[in-house]
Amino acid sequence: MLKHYGFFGVLSLIYEKIITYFTFKDAKIIRRPFECRGKNNISIGKGFSTGRYCRFEAHGNSDEINISIGNNCQVNDSVHIAAIKSIIIADNVLIASRVFITDLNHGGYGGDLHSDPMSICKDRPLTGLSVFIDENVWLGEGVVVLPGVTIGKGSIVGANAVVSKDIPAFSIAVGNPAKVIKSYNFELNKWLPIHA
Repeated sequence: MLKHYGFFGVLSLIYEKIITYFTFKDAKIIRRPFECRGKNNISIGKGFSTGRYCRFEAHGNSDEINISIGNNCQVNDSVHIAAIKSIIIADNVLIASRVFITDLNHGGYGGDLHSDPMSICKDRPLTGLSVFIDENVWLGEGVVVLPGVTIGKGSIVGANAVVSKDIPAFSIAVGNPAKVIKSYNFELNKWLPIHA
């Protein structure tokens, strides 16, 4: 089974499995390089795996979980997840490469908090709105998930979509901003187009 890896490939795989155990012991494999800030604020489920060059950042208090990833989730290369409040990714979620998921902004731009556009961007206070990605969701290549969004169970978000509003369960959404174009009909067992 490991023949196609070659000798050094097998050694590299063993090394990554050992490092994974000491980083997040329930994970299947976390490939290097992998950058993790705020490890104590991140919860990883069983069977979790990553590609290379992933970056997870949890900016919350030391006693709270800001990023929670369920069981059997797969994250591919160059995925960036950043949280100050709460990002919950449920079980069996598939995330393609170059996906960015965040619950935070530098500054406030609605509600009671409005940042002065003349203030220095990096000095504006971090604000957050929770993100929830339900089970069995597939996020395609290059998807961006913005603060305050819920993506419903069994949904698919197409490549390079920008999710700025909730996506209902059992939907396919594409575009910038992401728009639902199909939903699954359980009576017919088919994905059917949404008619405007």
